[in-house]
Amino acid sequence: MSELSSGFSVTIAQTADEIRAAQALRYDVFVRELGGGGVMVDHVSGLEIDRFDPFADHMLVRDEATGTVVGVYRLLRSEQAALAGGFYSEGEYDLSALKTSGRRLLELGRSCLHKDYRGGMAMFHLWSALSGYVADHGVEILFGTASFHGTDVHALAQPLTLLHHSHLAPDDLRVRSTEFQTMDLIATAELDRRKAMVEVPALIKAYLRLGGFVGEGAYVDHDFNTTDVCLILDTARMNDRQRRIYSGERS
Repeated sequence: MSELSSGFSVTIAQTADEIRAAQALRYDVFVRELGGGGVMVDHVSGLEIDRFDPFADHMLVRDEATGTVVGVYRLLRSEQAALAGGFYSEGEYDLSALKTSGRRLLELGRSCLHKDYRGGMAMFHLWSALSGYVADHGVEILFGTASFHGTDVHALAQPLTLLHHSHLAPDDLRVRSTEFQTMDLIATAELDRRKAMVEVPALIKAYLRLGGFVGEGAYVDHDFNTTDVCLILDTARMNDRQRRIYSGERS
């Protein structure tokens, strides 16, 4: 799988060196920039590693001018998760609603961009390539945890409350945090929706624009210095406009 356009190429890692390039970018973003950690993080080599990496596909976006990996996505399909002993998200959420649905699942994780490429075309190319990957593998439901920086939920009360009241997953998709932290933190009368949406991270907004939902409750991840929500995207529920955005079509 390879896609080249506007100076970027997107591929699935095929070698140990390519996986290390993904882990090095993850270290720059999640450890150096955001202050995260983890039991398998290699601080000497500057690699953010966990036990799911050997089982997953690693999608890489490169700047063709330099050959540098500037964006990554870790992709774990149902059959890969079975080999890994489960999904990464199961450390934070009860995924029973998804796992018993009988539908083909894809967990998206470790998504990050180099700081110099945020807000540009690199993420567009990752999303476009992801659309092709989903079609190739017959994926029906995409999900994964996404993060707010920091562990003070009261500082995040506005955006978390907005997500709870406006984007909560329907019952058949509603996963629940295993160490439950309510997202319903303030009265709706006190909710400033515009301010709240400004505080929602760009990746979460992207899922919402595609018709995505959030699971019930947040998960406070002290190792990574984040407050996580579980995002769920059901491709069968997408409307025509959302499908065009997702596939990278221009209207």
